[in-house]
Amino acid sequence: MHTADAALLSKINFCNSLTSYSRRKTIEVTIGDTPMGAHHPIRVQSMTTIDTMDTMGSVEQSIRMIEAGCEYVRITAPSVKEAQNLEAIKKELVKRGYNTPLVADIHFTPNAAELAARIVEKVRVNPGNYADKKKFEVFEYTDDAYQQELERIREKFIPLVKICKEYGTAMRIGTNHGSLSDRIMSRYGDTPLGMVESALEFLRIAEELNYYNIVLSMKSSNTQVMVQAYRLLVKMLDDEGFKPYPLHLGVTEAGEAEDGRIKSAVGIGTLLEDGLGDTVRVSLTEEPELELPVASALVERYDHRAGHKNIVPVENPPYSPFEYTKRHSQEVSNIGGDNVPRVITDISRLQNPEYPDLKVAGHFYLPEPDKWRMNDYGTDYVYSGSTPVPFMLPNGLREIIDYAVWVNYADQKNTYPLIDISDLNIAKLHPDLNFVQLSDEEAFDTDWKTLASRKNIVLIVKTNNAHAYPALRRMFFVLEDAGVKLPVIIRRDFEPISDDKLMLFASTDVGGLLIDGYGDGIMLGWANQTLEGNEAVKPQIKLYNDTSFGILQAARTRMSKTEYISCPSCGRTLFDLQETTAMIRKRTDHLKGVKIGIMGCIVNGPGEMADADYGYVGSGKGKITLYKGKEVVKRSVASAKAVDELIEIIREDGRWTDPEKVEA
Repeated sequence: MHTADAALLSKINFCNSLTSYSRRKTIEVTIGDTPMGAHHPIRVQSMTTIDTMDTMGSVEQSIRMIEAGCEYVRITAPSVKEAQNLEAIKKELVKRGYNTPLVADIHFTPNAAELAARIVEKVRVNPGNYADKKKFEVFEYTDDAYQQELERIREKFIPLVKICKEYGTAMRIGTNHGSLSDRIMSRYGDTPLGMVESALEFLRIAEELNYYNIVLSMKSSNTQVMVQAYRLLVKMLDDEGFKPYPLHLGVTEAGEAEDGRIKSAVGIGTLLEDGLGDTVRVSLTEEPELELPVASALVERYDHRAGHKNIVPVENPPYSPFEYTKRHSQEVSNIGGDNVPRVITDISRLQNPEYPDLKVAGHFYLPEPDKWRMNDYGTDYVYSGSTPVPFMLPNGLREIIDYAVWVNYADQKNTYPLIDISDLNIAKLHPDLNFVQLSDEEAFDTDWKTLASRKNIVLIVKTNNAHAYPALRRMFFVLEDAGVKLPVIIRRDFEPISDDKLMLFASTDVGGLLIDGYGDGIMLGWANQTLEGNEAVKPQIKLYNDTSFGILQAARTRMSKTEYISCPSCGRTLFDLQETTAMIRKRTDHLKGVKIGIMGCIVNGPGEMADADYGYVGSGKGKITLYKGKEVVKRSVASAKAVDELIEIIREDGRWTDPEKVEA
């Protein structure tokens, strides 16, 4: 069993179905002229990055966001003066013909929230810092002391609820993993349960006052925690008899470029697959209007998902969706067991490959010293199909070829066959390692009792079902029920689509499985590709290879490179986040497995850095505070010296290595 908690298995009620796409039905929340939830489409939104006191700058940026598809514009209001200026921003937008609802983002300041609620269509409050506190201190609360704290929160929160009721203003109660209060941490720890309970404390107060115009969110920069928290939230809402409130989905501080897109898709896409989510915000360290096409691509994938090919239903799945437990698999060569998930890169479309061609799979041949090097994305296996690589591969890189070629190939020791499961009984096998490929549908007709005893087989599973993630997850349930411990590589082939969509869709389909604890590796490939010639094919191979490693990192199952937890900027930001992130990345991106948080202000750091190893947080004009974990190491460092000081902290911690110069 994937979990020993049988009682939990009988109460998995976080989605309508684990096998049939069905969007969760929620109550309708009124937000200006753009209601959310119920039968309404999944909305997309973003947040301004301009100083809220810059009225015209905020208006112009809001218009760019709206024209990019933004359905709600969120603006920070860290104090009363910014909250008041929301009125000027709103008036100017209306004057120019834009009636998109505005959302005030509130932290720490109830009086700013109470003012903003009279002006804009929605306010967002964070239970961790709205009426609570976080000093990263450990307190022991008696039941009486805990109840007294709840009463204090109640007194601060009730005025806002009453104002929202009076003005018809909606509210998002948005928990963030990194800013759970010391009080919540003391009782529930740094857990999804703590995140959910933090929101429910505020929700109970609102419902007592018959206020229900509420949206909920459970955000984290850790995709595993984020997915588990949303699922647990839905379950607890149902278990405790709350109304089915709409959900705002987002991964905090996802980062920039490909990393940010992949990480967002792993978290958000996994939940959308299960029918959860009523609005989406993709948090990228880029201009806010660039977030909207990404969010739209994620959401639009489900416009026609209902009616997909049938997947055999399941009532008691052998896993827990509320905690991460990796499926136990036996070790076959370097796959399965305690090994990190492996990457197989499909190079079968390369014609007569030469040494330099393997650069797309992260392996570099250096003619001068006659040596191979690899970068963070150096693949573990290449699949060459029916045309084996005509030269010796670098040490550590292995080759898979089609069985029909392998059975007559001269070097059967150093290559490994890919066999269709229908041919397995007549196949000659490699003594150590064989890859057996099958579809999710074939899993139901396979003699698993015979196959399970093999010690030299790795499965490669694939599906042609449009509802790919649940179809493959169902196949893993079959293996669990049959007691099969063979390692499994997840394969996904895609029709020709844009690079961005490829990253988003692959991250969703495979990332969700990894978060559920399933999968010992990943293989991305193509279906019906029309590319011809190596120069046309190589960029596609590199995209699949790099995306594979990105997915594993985003799902927290294999850390291949430095991870940057960077916020998307807002009006509170005290420095140029995009420029600073690029500068820090340039100096530190060789530190494999190190997590660095880059936060624009104290609101988004240190709390929102959550599990970062080191932190770079704006603390004043031209001033930076540096962290090791959640501990302040240096305060008020001049920004011109802050990166050097950060590197020195990493060096003193014994985690610094000088970058190796590798010819690319």
